[in-house]
Amino acid sequence: MMTQAFYTGISGLKSSSTGIDVISDNIANVSTVGYRGYDVEFASLYNKALNTTALDSAQNSIGIGTYANAISMNETEGTLLLTEKSTDLAINGDGWFGIEKGGETLFTRAGDFTFNANSDLVTSDGGYVLGTMGQNINDNVLTGVINSVELGSVETQEKLQFPSTLYYPPEPTTSANFFGNLGISDATRKISTSVIDSQSNRNELNLTFTKSEQQNETGIRWDVEATTVSLDGETVYDTQYGVVEFDERGALVTSSLTTIDNNGSNVSIDLGEEFSGVIATDSMAISGSSSSNGVLGGDLVGYSINLNSEVVATFTNGVQSSVGKIAVYHFQNNQGLERINGSQFKETSNSGNAIFYKDINGNNVLGATVVSNTLENSNYDITAGLTDLIILQRTYDANSKSISTANEMMQKALNMDA
Repeated sequence: MMTQAFYTGISGLKSSSTGIDVISDNIANVSTVGYRGYDVEFASLYNKALNTTALDSAQNSIGIGTYANAISMNETEGTLLLTEKSTDLAINGDGWFGIEKGGETLFTRAGDFTFNANSDLVTSDGGYVLGTMGQNINDNVLTGVINSVELGSVETQEKLQFPSTLYYPPEPTTSANFFGNLGISDATRKISTSVIDSQSNRNELNLTFTKSEQQNETGIRWDVEATTVSLDGETVYDTQYGVVEFDERGALVTSSLTTIDNNGSNVSIDLGEEFSGVIATDSMAISGSSSSNGVLGGDLVGYSINLNSEVVATFTNGVQSSVGKIAVYHFQNNQGLERINGSQFKETSNSGNAIFYKDINGNNVLGATVVSNTLENSNYDITAGLTDLIILQRTYDANSKSISTANEMMQKALNMDA
């Protein structure tokens, strides 16, 4: 029995030491972003029945110590901390960010990301964040506006690398719409709109209406002169003339003015149909209005990340486009992940391979909400940890004392033999 006391004390020292190591690591990482705390589960090391006929075997058995049965990850979410960086991200729900570091794919809840000097999205320790590129950038030029990038398969995820300079090419105006009441009095009316040319210049398209000398028996006719001119008025690009006819109600019937050149780009002139655009009634003439398509070219202002984990490029012309999507991975067994450092893990056979969740249509989805300007704090409760640490230290002392006591008893027994 004295020998058994040694085993009991030694096993207690080992298990207590393991518990102290785990809790100490938890406490050391209490401020680590995205850290997941660990709990130690202890179990009795064997059990020997003292009285096999007893009804209550729990009270009539003796073990030979304890051992750390399992060290399990605490999967509760940490508190969310607001930050001033749009590249600081937190996963609200289950999931992991993927990063490539040293040629190895790791997973983390720590979203303290940033764009480096090359505009690559990286972690604070230099790992590359993984996701799906939008494929709408070619030679530092945005080839198309995308509202949302579709998440690719797990195998196709790549480093999110973006150019530090990016240009949004101009979209020349192709159509201009005009509205207003010309009235029936003999007066000059003007309606103007802005138009964009292929060189990314903002010009003006001016329509000048004057009452025709020759009128129909019914309705009213107006002559119209259209000009495209630079904003400073120094350069006239084109001048077109036409006739606009209205019926006796003042509704538009026909217009011979169709298109005009805008410094190399054709613009369609749309005066509407009947009462939907330009009209000519005997009511008070009102100021005209207009609308046109087309977008000026723009240079990159910067990148940001929205709630759907889209990397969004913003340009000086106000246009925004998604250019990539940060992936959120999932595992069948998070407990099976192997921790590499404070908040980074790698998959194992116990965790299973990384997967993406799918919607009812079979498309890959995040399966969680990604919150920008936010970081997930460590989920470890330091108050409970300090309490557990005190308990384990006392347990360690008690087991150490039991070994000393067993040693003293052994010495006495040996002296008795002498």
